Amino acid sequence: MSPEQALKVGMKASVEVEVVDANTAATFGSGLARVYSTPHMIGLMETASWHSVQNAMPEGFSTVGILVEIKHLAASPLGFKVRAEAELAEIDGRRLVFKVVAYDDVEKVGEGIHERFIIDNAKFMGRVEQKAKKQGA
Repeated sequence: MSPEQALKVGMKASVEVEVVDANTAATFGSGLARVYSTPHMIGLMETASWHSVQNAMPEGFSTVGILVEIKHLAASPLGFKVRAEAELAEIDGRRLVFKVVAYDDVEKVGEGIHERFIIDNAKFMGRVEQKAKKQGA
């Protein structure tokens, strides 16, 4: 079975983190506010997307992120929980499109689209290693 045949539109996952100083905009360097940073929210959405499909992947396959179109709608203060939810919305060959949304303890704080691409882990890492070798050439 090919990796894309193992997947079904509608697969979902969610992940949650607490807003702590280490994941604020001020610490990340993307602003001065001590609120949950946009880069961390995007990462949380990517993690939820990955989790929604990874367990269904055949051995030796995974996905990598290739596109994010995200709106950060509201700030989340220290101590709040932020939950990202992802749903597989489209399978286009090896390209996967996810609807993603994030909530904190009070409201929706982010939404958008995230795309991932199915990879053969060994082939992918082989290309990465070849690229790394070029640096030393």
